[in-house]
Amino acid sequence: MNCPIGVSNIRVTNRKQTASFRIAGLMLAIAPLWLMLAAANVSLNAQTSSTPSPGDWTQYLRDNMQRYDPYETTIGVDNVGTLGLKWTFVPDRQRNSQFSSAAVVNGVLYIGSNDSNVYALNANTGAKLWSFANEGGVSSSPAVANGVVYIGGFADPFGVIYAINAATGEELWSHKVGYSCYVATPAVANGVVYVGCGDGDVVALNASTGTLLWSQTDPVLAPLSVANGVVYVSERTGSVNALNASTGDQLWNYYIGPSGPLARDDTSAPVIANGIVYTASAFTSLVYALNATTGKLLWTYDTGNSGLTSPAVANGLVYIGLGDGNVYALNASTGAKLWSYATGNQVYSSPAVANGVVYIGSDDGNFYALNAATGVKLWSYATGGSVGDPVVANGRVYVGTTYAGSGNLEDYAVLFAFGLPSPGSADLFLRIQPTPTTVHQGDLISYAFPLWNLGPDDAVHEVLTTQVPEGTTFDYIRISGTPGLGTCTTPPYEETGEIICHENSAMAPNTTWTVRLTVKVTAPSGTVITESATTTEETPDPNLANNTATVSTTVQ
Repeated sequence: MNCPIGVSNIRVTNRKQTASFRIAGLMLAIAPLWLMLAAANVSLNAQTSSTPSPGDWTQYLRDNMQRYDPYETTIGVDNVGTLGLKWTFVPDRQRNSQFSSAAVVNGVLYIGSNDSNVYALNANTGAKLWSFANEGGVSSSPAVANGVVYIGGFADPFGVIYAINAATGEELWSHKVGYSCYVATPAVANGVVYVGCGDGDVVALNASTGTLLWSQTDPVLAPLSVANGVVYVSERTGSVNALNASTGDQLWNYYIGPSGPLARDDTSAPVIANGIVYTASAFTSLVYALNATTGKLLWTYDTGNSGLTSPAVANGLVYIGLGDGNVYALNASTGAKLWSYATGNQVYSSPAVANGVVYIGSDDGNFYALNAATGVKLWSYATGGSVGDPVVANGRVYVGTTYAGSGNLEDYAVLFAFGLPSPGSADLFLRIQPTPTTVHQGDLISYAFPLWNLGPDDAVHEVLTTQVPEGTTFDYIRISGTPGLGTCTTPPYEETGEIICHENSAMAPNTTWTVRLTVKVTAPSGTVITESATTTEETPDPNLANNTATVSTTVQ
C-alpha cells in the first residue's frame, strides 16, 4: 500500500484526489580550532558533526515549535525581492508524486516523497546524497536529531516510524505505531521521539533504540508539538490534548468538535509560543489560542472559511493561510486581525517566518514572501503548481510543489531552492599535500586539502569533493580554518567511498579552509596510490583551473 504524504490535516477539496493530504509537513578572523570528525564513532551520527547549527530547520514546527526561524539574518525585508532559483529536484519516480516539508541540518536537506523514498540532498546544490526506499510509502515529514532522521511510513499492514542514519541512509531501527494507519509527522525532544497514528496511539520512543516508553490512545494525523515537558496533539476526534511528556498521562483536553461519525481530519498542528497553544479547525472555521498549562480558551478568531493550515508564530503575531485564498496576521495576545493578503486561490500552505518575512504558497501556483509587519508582497515566484510548506535555513528557502496532471498524466512534484544572488567573484586555489611521502603497506597516510580564497570577494559555501583513494581504507577526517569549520559525509571506518565536505559559511579573501583526510594503506609494495579532489562554491570563480588537484604516492 502506498500511503500519500499525510503531512497536512486539511483535506484537499479542489483536486481530483479529494481524500489525500496536502504536502505541508503535517503530512535541511579565522579560528585555528580543529574539529575531529571520526567516522568510526558515527553509528547514530548523520554527519561528522551531528550538532545542528542555530539556523538549521530540524523538524516540521522547528525546535521552537513555532515555524519561525529567529536566527535567519541573510534574507530579510530589504533583499528578499532579489531571491532567485538556485536549484530544483524531482523524485526518482515522478508519476503521482508529492513532497513532504523538509528538514535542513548541517548542510543537508532531508525530505520525504510518496514515491516511497526519503531523500538526503546537498542543501546548497540539490545533489542527491542518498535515498532510503520504503516499499509501503512515506507518510510524514522528517525530524532530524543527533544524526538520525525520523520519518513515518507504512509496512503493510502497519504504520511504522523509521530511524535512519542521516549520513548513510541506512535503517537503524523501526517501530510499529499502529495497525493500518498513517503515521503523523514526529517531534523529537530530549532524546525521545513522539509520534502518532491516524487510527492508533500516540507513542513515546527512545530516540536511540526505538524502545517504547509509553503509549496513549489518541488518533492523530497532524504533527505533534513538544514544549516544557508537555506533548500537545490535535486528535482526529476533535480535541486538543496535553500529555505529560515523561508518562503520557493526560494533563488537559480541550474539545473543538465534532467526534464520532462526523469527525474530520480538521485540526491543525498545535503551535506553542509564550505559554500559549495556537491551533485551527476546518470544521469550526476558528483559530484558537489556549493556555498551554491549563487548556483554558484565551481567544478565538472566526475565519469564516473551512480551509485552514497550521499557523506560525513570531514576534507577537500569528500567521495563517485560509481556503478563502487569504493569508492573515493576528495579534497573538488578543486574536485581533492586523492585516490580510489575498492570493489568487486557496491557501493550504503552512507559513514559515524568518527575519521579518512570511513565506507561504497558494494554489494559484505562486510562492509568496510577505512583509511580516504589514502584509505587503515583497516577492513571488510562479511555480505553476500547488505549493506546499516552506522552510528557511541558513540563507536559503525550500518548498515543494505538486503539479496536477491532466489526461493520462499523473500529478508530479518538484522541490525548489531559492537564495540571494552570489556577490562578486572568488578565485579558489586547491592543493593536496600527503604526509608522509614515503609509505608502506599498513601505514597511515594523511592528505591535507588546503583551499585558499585568492579573492577578490568572499567565497560562499565552498564544497570539497574527494574519495578514499584506491589501495587504502578510510580512517578519519578533520577540518580547520574558517569559523564555520563545516561538515563532511564519509564512508564508514575501514571502508572506501566518496567524501563530500561543506564549509557551510563563507571565506574572506586571503584565508584558508583545510580538510585533512587520514587513510590506511592496504595496497602492496609497488602500488601507485593516486588521490584527487575538486572544489566548488556559490560565488562565481574566475579561474576554474585552480579548482582541481591530484597527487600520487608509491607504496614502498
